[in-house]
Amino acid sequence: MPTEAIVHVIDDDEAVRQSVEFLLRTSGITAKTYDSAAAFLAALPKIDSGCVITDVRMPEISGIDLLRRLGEQQINMPVIVITGHGDVPLAVEAMKAGAVDFLEKPFDDELLLRSVRFALSRAQENAEPESERAELDARIAALTNRERDVLDGLVAGKPNKIIAFDLAISPRTVEIYRANLMTKMQAASLSELVRMALLAGVMKSGTNK
Repeated sequence: MPTEAIVHVIDDDEAVRQSVEFLLRTSGITAKTYDSAAAFLAALPKIDSGCVITDVRMPEISGIDLLRRLGEQQINMPVIVITGHGDVPLAVEAMKAGAVDFLEKPFDDELLLRSVRFALSRAQENAEPESERAELDARIAALTNRERDVLDGLVAGKPNKIIAFDLAISPRTVEIYRANLMTKMQAASLSELVRMALLAGVMKSGTNK
């Protein structure tokens, strides 16, 4: 990882900014904080490299709006989105808008650091770690057709009842498939499950097998 690489932390919550900055600095990663997306965009002409960590819900310019503006300006800095509990549909929207990862609050420190190192590596090399992608692909491939159908519904942000209606099965059966998915994908939470699926390219590869 290049020493000049900087992680730009954007959050309107000062406590979150300070916490993330402290974690990064104590891990040997240079960080700079901004209290709004507008402040970051104002500084953007002087920024050469690095990656971005941004909250998804912010006044005036949201994390998703920021992603779209960066895309419009053809800025290829990797962006990690931080979401609150229950914001999985927003996280999915963010990934579609170009985010490389999303993390749900409260996030695990090591998970954040791993995500940041991946983003900085991608900023430097513009490539995904093949080993992680291959492992996720193998887990996806091990799913049954019905498990994959349920996963597609979850990635689309649908609640269990809607998935059950779409697949003509009971909500209880969806819960069973969902539990199987968590086990097979080795996911500790719904947000982690969706994150894994998005990193594996589920949204790009279509739905049913």
